[in-house]
Amino acid sequence: MKKDRRFRQGIFKPIYSEKFVGAKDPVYRSSYELKFFRWADTNSNILAWGSENIIIPYTSPLDGRVHRYFVDNFVIFKDKNNVKQKFLIEIKPSSQVAKPINVKNKQRRTILYEQKTWIINQAKWKAAEEWSKRKGYKFLILTEKELGIR
Repeated sequence: MKKDRRFRQGIFKPIYSEKFVGAKDPVYRSSYELKFFRWADTNSNILAWGSENIIIPYTSPLDGRVHRYFVDNFVIFKDKNNVKQKFLIEIKPSSQVAKPINVKNKQRRTILYEQKTWIINQAKWKAAEEWSKRKGYKFLILTEKELGIR
């Protein structure tokens, strides 16, 4: 695993490994993912969870080619009525969920990078929504706000 020093990264060791679906322990690439992993692992309503297990093909609007989207997580849990619910979950900072805005003193390459990322993410998320509907899942994007991080 190649580490980026700007983010908290590592390998998560599930306490309740029987709930985790995966061949290897999951890799977290941010403190947001680590918080989610801890929640999924210790929540008694979670029946199963996994990280980057589900791969969804999507067509990039930038090059017209089919690429693979590794969705961050999935969870299967029982709700308060004991009904199973299935979710695909993408974890992103709120700054990457909103359409990028041009600020006067932003560098051109930063603006281009943000716009490119936004366009690709929109294609990925649309493909995830369609896949979820076909497979009986719900697709969610969680940010630091939903995860209770300031």
